[in-house]
Amino acid sequence: MDLMEMNLTHETNQFIVIQLGEEQYGIDIKYIDNIVRMQHITRVPKIPEYLKGVINLRGEVIPVMSIRLKMGLPVDEINKNTRIIILKLDTHGSIGIIVDQVKEVVTLEVNNIEKVSYDGKDERINYISGIGKCEGGLISLLDFAAVLAE
Repeated sequence: MDLMEMNLTHETNQFIVIQLGEEQYGIDIKYIDNIVRMQHITRVPKIPEYLKGVINLRGEVIPVMSIRLKMGLPVDEINKNTRIIILKLDTHGSIGIIVDQVKEVVTLEVNNIEKVSYDGKDERINYISGIGKCEGGLISLLDFAAVLAE
């Protein structure tokens, strides 16, 4: 097997690892437009509780969601590590998600990502597209089509 063949069999994806409570999740880097510090969020009336409102980022009004509330986790505790990740999605345009912390960027080989099977007990599994194995740990990979559905 020459070098070209080896590269083809080891296709990789990069993910930003975020912290939500005690759990670590991965977000495919292709969706990430920007990562900004927590800032004032303007509340919008009559929207679901998990939608926190909107921010103005360089003249663009971007809706911001609490991914913790959407996934049924306790309310966000805002601190110096809290970030808003701006995602660019084909179907929804730009949306910001509040995360407890941005940890690192990891590169996962496609064959180190396992699909998850839904067992009906844990609602959060709906939002996971797979589990990535890296450096002895496991990272739940977020499926934003499912997270943003509704």
